[in-house]
Amino acid sequence: MPHGDLPLFYTFHFYLFGLLSIVAAVMFVTRKSPVAAAMWLVFTMFNLAALYVLLDAQFIGVIQVLVYAGAIMVVFLFVIMLLNLGHASEISDMRGSAGKVLAGLAGVALLAMILAVTRWRVPDVLALPPDEPARQIEQSGVIAPFAQPLFNQYLLAFEVTSVLLLAAMVGAVVLGKQRGTTRGRATDVS
Repeated sequence: MPHGDLPLFYTFHFYLFGLLSIVAAVMFVTRKSPVAAAMWLVFTMFNLAALYVLLDAQFIGVIQVLVYAGAIMVVFLFVIMLLNLGHASEISDMRGSAGKVLAGLAGVALLAMILAVTRWRVPDVLALPPDEPARQIEQSGVIAPFAQPLFNQYLLAFEVTSVLLLAAMVGAVVLGKQRGTTRGRATDVS
């Protein structure tokens, strides 16, 4: 579909979420506090999920939120807290009234977008024929288009990623235990 055929509402939000994800990724890389960096990564994941939804891949957007922003980020934060790398006062990079005003403006902007989306009609260019989704589901199912490549051509990358995450979590637990036993020995000596 040519770029000029897309409605302004769609184009604006696509570029908005794209820009927000780039800014959040830069903020993630430049933060000194690991807790704040993890929160910026969660924000990046939510923006990527919004981009997936705009590209009419709602399932991928939901999985992005559930798996990456949900489960994996909980594991990351658990490891950060286990290693005691961040303190509660370092969770936010924005302190004071400026951060509260910015958060309030972001909330009002989100509410305005939700209101605009609920009143928005899908243009004919983006709409599927009425029986097309049902025909595709009958043909291959809902999950098959995602599961087929994941468990065929990308199986090795999928498994290597899961083993890497497991190794990182076990390593964090081992390092946390070593740090805890070292502190216990130091108190026993004194």
